[in-house]
Amino acid sequence: MFSRLPAFLSAVLVITAALFYLPVRSKEPSIAELPAAQAFAREMRERHGFDEADLLRRFARLAPNQRVLKLIAPPAPAAVSQRSWQRYRSRFIDQKRIRQGIDFRQRHAAALKRAEDIYGVPAEIIVAIIGVETFYGQNTGSFNTFSTLATLAFYDPKRHEFFRRQLEQLLLLARENSRNPESYSGSYAGALGIPQFLPGSLRRYAVDFDNNGVIDLSDSVADSIGSVANFLVEHGWQKDAPIAIPVRLPANLPSETLAAWLEAGIRPALPATGLLAAGVAAEPFEAANLDVTLIELVTPDAPTEYWLGFENFYVITRYNRSSFYAMSVFQLAEEIALAQ
Repeated sequence: MFSRLPAFLSAVLVITAALFYLPVRSKEPSIAELPAAQAFAREMRERHGFDEADLLRRFARLAPNQRVLKLIAPPAPAAVSQRSWQRYRSRFIDQKRIRQGIDFRQRHAAALKRAEDIYGVPAEIIVAIIGVETFYGQNTGSFNTFSTLATLAFYDPKRHEFFRRQLEQLLLLARENSRNPESYSGSYAGALGIPQFLPGSLRRYAVDFDNNGVIDLSDSVADSIGSVANFLVEHGWQKDAPIAIPVRLPANLPSETLAAWLEAGIRPALPATGLLAAGVAAEPFEAANLDVTLIELVTPDAPTEYWLGFENFYVITRYNRSSFYAMSVFQLAEEIALAQ
């Protein structure tokens, strides 16, 4: 007669038997297994002469980067409704960033002066963009760019076409520079170097500003300075033109008029003379034949700020399509300029 098994051993046998019958979770497919990735590799061969099999081998080593997808996801509706200009501003305009911006301008005064002379972009604007983007080159990102863009190109539900174009541009950039496309690193959105250019912008707007025969936005501050200035000029920067001025709205302004002004968009399209005639109060400026945009900077539980934005303000938003971003660049630049 067999003795009874100890209770703990019986439990082990039961659990083991249960696990045996559990369905096995399938491994997440590599990017190479996606039909869209296979089509992309085929198109790169047909359009640019890339080795299709080589691209698929590279994709086969990749699974979607879940951290990238989490970081790139749009904020929840509640977070959008609680947007705060003052909270956003505090991320980029503080004494440390101002001090380091002043130091950056002094250390790179020659390159900044040359960029200002050639492109007509004030040195403090160039410095402020680099300061907001990467804290003057200190935080350029550590995400593998090939993996990041492949993830976004085939898994981002809304902007996959945009990121496929950027992945294409990365591959072209790497080939032009005889570089392994998997050797680049940058932000979780695929931006590269000190000024955080996406691959397409890097190929189109980056310049060899230190004249050493190589465009290097990772280690050359001079190239980064010249490239930022060139980007702004190519998007319509106007030398010696205003950027933005604060305004006060009339107390009796109809809500539908304010809504119409805001709905006109970020591109200056409102006749400045019309806003002034409607009672908008601003410091004196030459308003004749000039279009503006009305900028609304909302902070919960605080008065909303209103500004008039000119064409140069719009140009800054081509770098990052946010009025909060452009205003942070503008105000940081003003703080840096005050030290000169």
